[in-house]
Amino acid sequence: MPSDPSTPRFGANYVPSSGWFYSWLDYDGAAVRRDLADLAGLGLDHVRVFPVWPWIQPNRAIIRERAIEDLLDLIDAAAEHGLGVAVDLIQGHLSSFDFLPSWVLTWHRGSLFESDTVRAGLTAYVETVARAVSARPNVFAITLGNEVNNLWPDSSTTPESSTSWAQDLLVAVKEAAPGVLALHSVFDDAWYKPDHPFLPVDVVDMGELSTVHSWVFNGVSRVDGPLGPATLTHADYLVELAAGTSLDPARPVWLQEIGVPGPDIPVDLQAEFTRRTVELVVHNPALWGVTWWSSHDIDRRLLDFPDREYDLGLFTVDHQRKPAAQALADVIAEIRYAGVSPQQATMLTSPVNLRTEPHRRAEIAPGSEFHLSWVAARAEGPVRISLPS
Repeated sequence: MPSDPSTPRFGANYVPSSGWFYSWLDYDGAAVRRDLADLAGLGLDHVRVFPVWPWIQPNRAIIRERAIEDLLDLIDAAAEHGLGVAVDLIQGHLSSFDFLPSWVLTWHRGSLFESDTVRAGLTAYVETVARAVSARPNVFAITLGNEVNNLWPDSSTTPESSTSWAQDLLVAVKEAAPGVLALHSVFDDAWYKPDHPFLPVDVVDMGELSTVHSWVFNGVSRVDGPLGPATLTHADYLVELAAGTSLDPARPVWLQEIGVPGPDIPVDLQAEFTRRTVELVVHNPALWGVTWWSSHDIDRRLLDFPDREYDLGLFTVDHQRKPAAQALADVIAEIRYAGVSPQQATMLTSPVNLRTEPHRRAEIAPGSEFHLSWVAARAEGPVRISLPS
């Protein structure tokens, strides 16, 4: 763990090296421990883990104890390697695949966000798993799910429904697990797409800290290439958007996902992208921590993933440390030795009040006039974002 409490946390999103998340169907504690040893060797202090919802709750009335026991063993394995654990509950969406139980599909189809029946089943699942994992002392956070807003095209919702859905489930988490952080997580369409039914205000008002996911394939890499200033500062830009949109100036922001997707970041530039991106964001006073996506590559014997998903790991499937992993380990060691040094920042006012004008989100998206102004100013030093009154 960081010795200096002002130093950001560093971790990885845990993707099992053997069998991807299908490995939950045939859990192997020894294989998990080998993976976690890889991560501890980088100097990481936490992992974010992903139980798969339909494999724990295959029927609305059944929550499988064996599946929860496997999850608890993973958490214990993390503790053996000195790693804290954040648990995501609703998977939901993973690496372009959606995993939903049969009781919300076909003849039983109901919106995750609007059906009272589905929400009742989800609440039972959330309460049960949250209560179980929170009994482990190294569990520090529970997130509702991995980019749950990616599920909405097949699950009708409105901004009002999305907000009430997250509010209700966060209450369930907090009641079941009062000692851990209860969090809400979304893909950055919620920040940039004018008609998206999940809102930026939900990220910064709900839960106990804000989470952002920085992926340069959202358009920012087309602005200026893999090592251009817009691409390298996109993580810092999202952290600033979240900090500037919050009503609480002291609310932390967790960079919960960031990685080196190809072809946006070519293999020979991934180490440099990793080092420079982390160096640019790590001194931000709002930053709570950085969690890399992902721990291990996906075995190419598994079919039908988008090509970029296979090689996002810090390690290969046979546990070889990749250049981005070494770059991340080096930056972590440097930061823990020298600490962080927040600098004097300039202020830039957004043309859009994201709290009240979400229909204008495109005006702050990558490549927008405001975003390019922020990138130009960021070249001279840190730039805070304020919203217009």
